[in-house]
Amino acid sequence: MARTNLFRTTAFRLTVLYVALFTASVLALLGFIYWSTVAVMDRQTTATIEAEIRGLEEQYAQRGLGGLIDVIRDRSGDGGNRDSVYLLLDPQRGPLAGNLAAWPPSATGLSEWVSLDLMRREDNRLVAHEVRARTFELEGGYRLLVGRDLYEKTKLRRLVIETLTWSLAATVGLGLVGGIFLSRRILARVEGVTRTSRRIMQGDLSGRIEAGGSGDEFDRLAESLNAMFEQIERLLSGMRLATDSLAHDLRGPLTRLRGRIELALIQPPDPARDRDALLDTLTQADQALATFDSLLKIAVAEAGAAATELKPLDLSALARDAAELYEPVAEEKGVRLETHTDSAPSWVLGQRELLAQAVANLLDNAVKHTPAGGRIDVRTAADDGEAVLLVADSGPGIPEAHRARVLERFVRLEEARSAPGAGLGLSLVAAVARLHDARLSLGDNAPGLKVELRFPAAETPRP
Repeated sequence: MARTNLFRTTAFRLTVLYVALFTASVLALLGFIYWSTVAVMDRQTTATIEAEIRGLEEQYAQRGLGGLIDVIRDRSGDGGNRDSVYLLLDPQRGPLAGNLAAWPPSATGLSEWVSLDLMRREDNRLVAHEVRARTFELEGGYRLLVGRDLYEKTKLRRLVIETLTWSLAATVGLGLVGGIFLSRRILARVEGVTRTSRRIMQGDLSGRIEAGGSGDEFDRLAESLNAMFEQIERLLSGMRLATDSLAHDLRGPLTRLRGRIELALIQPPDPARDRDALLDTLTQADQALATFDSLLKIAVAEAGAAATELKPLDLSALARDAAELYEPVAEEKGVRLETHTDSAPSWVLGQRELLAQAVANLLDNAVKHTPAGGRIDVRTAADDGEAVLLVADSGPGIPEAHRARVLERFVRLEEARSAPGAGLGLSLVAAVARLHDARLSLGDNAPGLKVELRFPAAETPRP
């Protein structure tokens, strides 16, 4: 069997799709975090510069030009804030104070924000520093530039970008690794189903899917498929048995039928003898047709073809009708047939023809095997949400060791060999019980056989 390519499986494709969607979601989230962080830093820088400008304006108003120059020199000197940038120009554009060598060419207007690049020496090398600044004009024509060095914030921004990038890469990597792991596990479970299916297709009907024991959806699927495989095995085994048994059981009637016809043909014509031969031929043909009819009904019941025809019906009325049909036959044999049914209807979901045939088979077996002077009881009752049908006789009964076997097709015990039949009566009852989700049990009536069918009770149909 060819090994399945993991990367071509639906599970892996779904994993990649979900990882892509999750990555897009994480990317959007990290982008929001980054832009929020940058916006906070920009707002802090702007607020700091504007606060410093207001402070310098107050110093100029209170202390004059000299006081402003002293403050700028103090803040831009070695003891001041290294991140602050200042430049004060006189009306002739000459520098008066500050740590900036010249007025930036880009700052052509007044009261505007500008960005500059300053070269500062760090570790014996020149490093470009980005500066954000604002220019404005003081009374008397003096110009002032106040800015902040963004070098540290730029490094922090780069650190945030690197952190978010690694977070995104880790998310994608872990998502793919987890997806591949889950895909392999799912693929292993699917491969188990595939292997078992191939074994069954190759003729090994005993193959079953192993459940993981976790009770998940795969285990429930395995249980359903195993139940289906068991049903297929049972049906095929029953079909083989039916075919073999049918060939065996019909060989005798057909051989006798052919021999009777040949004998009638080679003998001189005799109306009375020919009539007896035709009657015997008709009897043999009826037995063969009855066997075929029983097999067909069993096949219909086991295949579930009649499940769509289940309708509410009164089990008590159906049992009374069947008992009335067999009462003359029982009286002719000297057997007392008594019916005890509830006056209230016992509603079940059933297929009337098959259910009536099953009850008829139970009564037919009871009449056949109950000796003269015996008794047959037919009862229906409601018990704990179930509708119960009971057929009990006072015949020889069935030993407990054979009660499961007599439900199979063409099984006839030695005690029943002398009675007419093909061994399909109880098989049909068992098939009809499975179709109706009923529980069939055979018990000892001391003496005789007690057959009980328990149906799920149905709701009373609306008029």
